[in-house]
Amino acid sequence: MLLFPAIDVRAGRCVRLHQGDYGQETVYGDDPVAQAVAFAKAGAGWIHVVDLDAARTGVPVNRAVVAAIADAVDVPVQAGGGVRDLTAAEALFSSGVERVVVGTAALSDPAFVGVLARDHRVAVGLDAKSGELATDGWLVGSGRSVLDVARSFADVGVDAFVVTDISRDGTLQGPDLEGLRQVVDATPVEVVASGGVGSLEDLSALAALDVSGRRLTGAIVGKAVYEGRFTVAEGVAALRGQV
Repeated sequence: MLLFPAIDVRAGRCVRLHQGDYGQETVYGDDPVAQAVAFAKAGAGWIHVVDLDAARTGVPVNRAVVAAIADAVDVPVQAGGGVRDLTAAEALFSSGVERVVVGTAALSDPAFVGVLARDHRVAVGLDAKSGELATDGWLVGSGRSVLDVARSFADVGVDAFVVTDISRDGTLQGPDLEGLRQVVDATPVEVVASGGVGSLEDLSALAALDVSGRRLTGAIVGKAVYEGRFTVAEGVAALRGQV
C-alpha cells in the first residue's frame, strides 16, 4: 500500500482546507515544488496534487505549478482539480502527470471518462458528504451515492477511485473505514483512501482493511504531515507494516 502525500495548491501556495471549506484555509508554504521534492526524497510512492482554484472555477491557474512539480520529482504525480474536458486532461498529461483525477466531469459527462481512459491513466474522484457525491470543488451536492457511481465506472477502464470523506478531510479524526470497505466491496477497481488520517495508527488501520482478500491501494495524507503528526518516511513504514 502506497503513501500519497498531498499538495493542494491555491494561488500558487501549499494550503489545506478544513472539510473542503474554502473559507477555512491554512497556508503551509509558498513553494509547492520544493515540498513535492521533499516528499519524494522521504520515500513517497506518489505525489497527489490538487489545483483548488481549478476545482472551484474550472480555470487551471496553477497548471504551471503542477507541471513544475511533475518535472522536479522522480515519482509519479497524480493530479486533479478542474479536469472537465479533454483539453484540460491532455494538458496535464503533456506536463508529465502520470494519472489524472476526474471528479465533477465524471458525473456530468461519464462518457468523457471512458474516452480518456482508453489512452491514459485516469482516476475517478469520489468526494462525498454523508454518502452523497459533491462536485464543483465540493460545493454542490450531486444527489448520487458513492457506491452507485463507483459501480457505474467499474468496467470502463479507469485506473482507480480516489475516495474522500469531505466531513473528515482536514480534521485528523480518522478515516471512514466502513465507507471505504463498502467501496472496495462494490467494485474491482483499485481504491485510494483520502480524508481524516491523523496518526500512524490510522494508516495501519487502512493497511489492514481487507475485503475478501482485496485491500486499499494507497492513502492520501495532508494535514497530518504538515502538522507534524508523523513524517512521510514514518507513514511509508506504517503502510508497510514496519511500525
